[in-house]
Amino acid sequence: MATVLVTGASRGIGKATCLTLARAGHSVIGAMRHPAGSSGLGAEAPAESPSIAVWALDVDNDDSVRRGVAAITEAHGPIDALVNNAGIERRGSVEELPLAEFRAVMETNYFGAVRCMQAVLPGMRARRSGCIVNVSSVAGRLSSSPMGPYAASKFALEAISEALAQEVKSHGIRVAVVQPGIIGTDMAQAIATGDETSIYPHARRLNDMFTQSLKRPTSPDLVADAIRAIVEGDASRFRYPVGRDAERSLAWRASLTDEQWIDWHAADDDTWYANMERTFNLRERRPKA
Repeated sequence: MATVLVTGASRGIGKATCLTLARAGHSVIGAMRHPAGSSGLGAEAPAESPSIAVWALDVDNDDSVRRGVAAITEAHGPIDALVNNAGIERRGSVEELPLAEFRAVMETNYFGAVRCMQAVLPGMRARRSGCIVNVSSVAGRLSSSPMGPYAASKFALEAISEALAQEVKSHGIRVAVVQPGIIGTDMAQAIATGDETSIYPHARRLNDMFTQSLKRPTSPDLVADAIRAIVEGDASRFRYPVGRDAERSLAWRASLTDEQWIDWHAADDDTWYANMERTFNLRERRPKA
């Protein structure tokens, strides 16, 4: 059984991953910014499995990560696997979204993951063993407005993951990227119900797409199961799309040239909705504000 550090463990995919790994008998450290505000993650660990240790760790802060990983290692032993799940969502047009929001999403989703990887890698390399799972997104391979800021952070995460995998494979360390589609989480719900005001139509379209998808939500447990399989396995596969819409969305993007992809999303509302209904059976369409 492995000792696994999971960041962003307070809810959604992170929480589901902690519980899934604990039920499988692993020793789990669920890290989050504010443990006092978590929804009882430690108490939800099943009695027959090792308890989940809830740990305060802010991936945006160099000192918090450095001290946190050192303290976790002292208390629980070497970290066998790191699941970089901590993430935030920012959306908006490039013209309208404040620059501070671009910085915030990169700080957590990209630099936060890099901080954690740098903290655990020396120990893994010394032991010639370890597993790093970076939770990306379908948005790590395709970008559509108004998710540009979020997609940029996930594109960056996937790029650094590819480079890291090349660096550490000969040291016995596996690196994998998980790419969830639209998952039934608070983050997805916020996108579906967001009150979007923009000079561009793309935010309203995104709301409608998420609203329809969440009528039959994909559980975070599906992502947790994929992460467990990676942690427990020894396969060299790098990317793992997860969710019924993930493979389909990635295949759709791969079937289009860059110019076709841009034209699809640059179309007027009537054309865009008609295309989405024909391709994805999207029938949600809220009236313009």
